[in-house]
Amino acid sequence: MRTLHSAELLVPGPGSAPLPDGAVLVEGDRIAALGPFAELAERHPHARARRWPGLLTPGLLVRGADELLERTYYPDDPYEVTELGADPISGEAALEELKMTEARWGNSARRGTQKLLARGVVAVTGRFTVPAVRTAVVRSGLTVLPAVAAVEGTAPGTSPGASAGAAPRTAPSLDPLAGRETAGEAFYGVLETGAPARFAVFAVADEAALLELGATTCVATVISGRLLHRRR
Repeated sequence: MRTLHSAELLVPGPGSAPLPDGAVLVEGDRIAALGPFAELAERHPHARARRWPGLLTPGLLVRGADELLERTYYPDDPYEVTELGADPISGEAALEELKMTEARWGNSARRGTQKLLARGVVAVTGRFTVPAVRTAVVRSGLTVLPAVAAVEGTAPGTSPGASAGAAPRTAPSLDPLAGRETAGEAFYGVLETGAPARFAVFAVADEAALLELGATTCVATVISGRLLHRRR
C-alpha cells in the first residue's frame, strides 16, 4: 500500500530549497515520488494520507551511539525512577553501583533506542560490543554505520576526504542537532525518488527553528517505510 506523508514544509536534503506543503509518497521501503502534496494526492488518490504539522526532513544521524547505549543507563520508567531518578546514568563509578548485567544493558538499550527514534534519528555510528545491546539496536530499525562512513559533513556514499578540515566532534548526545551549525549537518541521506524511505517530521516552522528548539520537537520517524515513532 502506498502512503503519502505531507507537511507544511518539505526539505529534501542539506542545502535543498524548501517546498511548502510538500509530500513524500512511500511504497514499500522506498520513496516512490515527492513533490507538492496537491499534485501527488491527485495522481495517487488511493494512497493513504498522513498529514503532519511542521517540517519534514531526512532522518537524523547520531554519532558515538556506543557511548550512549553501552556506557549510559536509562532507568526503567516508572519502576526505577523513584530510586534512580529519570535522568540517564553514566560514569564508571555510578554504573559499577548498578551492578549491570548483559540483560540489563539490553533493556536499557531498548529504552535508549526509543529515545533516539523519538528525536528523528534513523542512523547511528558506533562499535557495539555487548551482544544484547547490538541486538536491541538492530531490532530497533536504526541503520548502524562505522564511524568512517559518517565523517563530519560527509553525505552517505561519498568520500570522506573532502571533510578532512571539519570541526572536531562534540561529545555524543541523544540530540543529533547538539553542537551543529546547521540542521542539515545532522541529516542522513537525501529524500529523492528511489531512495530509502527514512525521514522525520518536526513540529517547527523551518530549519532554523529546528536547530534552535532541538530534535525533541519530533512528531514522527519513518524507517524503511514504517512509522516507528509517532508522538501521542
